[in-house]
Amino acid sequence: MSDLDSGAVARNAVIAAALELFAERGFDQTSVDQIAKAAGVSRSTFFRQFGGKEDVVFADHEVVLDELRAYLARPHDNPWEAVCEASVRVYRHFAADPELARRRYTVVRQVPALREREIVTVFRYERLFDQYLREALPGLDPIDAVGFAAVVTAVHNHVLRRLLRDAKRVPASVLRDALDEAMRRFGVHPHGPADEADDDVVVAVFPRRMPAAEVARRLTRDLG
Repeated sequence: MSDLDSGAVARNAVIAAALELFAERGFDQTSVDQIAKAAGVSRSTFFRQFGGKEDVVFADHEVVLDELRAYLARPHDNPWEAVCEASVRVYRHFAADPELARRRYTVVRQVPALREREIVTVFRYERLFDQYLREALPGLDPIDAVGFAAVVTAVHNHVLRRLLRDAKRVPASVLRDALDEAMRRFGVHPHGPADEADDDVVVAVFPRRMPAAEVARRLTRDLG
């Protein structure tokens, strides 16, 4: 195991210990010293890894956001699909340990300050998607960029809440199917309307609601 991997394991152990204590004793009633002791780390190590108790709750989001920025910085043939894939990556991260995700959800629901921070955190994902689309599709109407980013974020949150509120596992394919439908409704699905084969189209036809920047991107790609 590399130092990076061992560091991540230790960090995750602190997160798990903190969430367990928050769930058992309450967020305000749990001290940093108690978390450090339960996780088997020193107080100084805790503060070196996290800025405070709130940061422990949202630590995963910081890691995931960094990973998404790196992912979206790579070249992608279809920016709309790239945003959807980024959403699926977030979902898979939290669905990998649903019990931990449910514990975090329960803690956040009980503390107003954490709920407010959660709202801000969700907006950071939406803003990341919005900014990426504007950069990847020069000339894209900002309304189309923010609209699609909001749709993807809302669909993601809806499916994630199903996972968090139910003991059953909700596979990532559920989210992927929902995002496919969202792309169709937004007019940017890579294969057009359902059951329409690309090679059957002789004259280029696009949904009226499709952003002009996406029309230009597809024409440039297909016609060279």
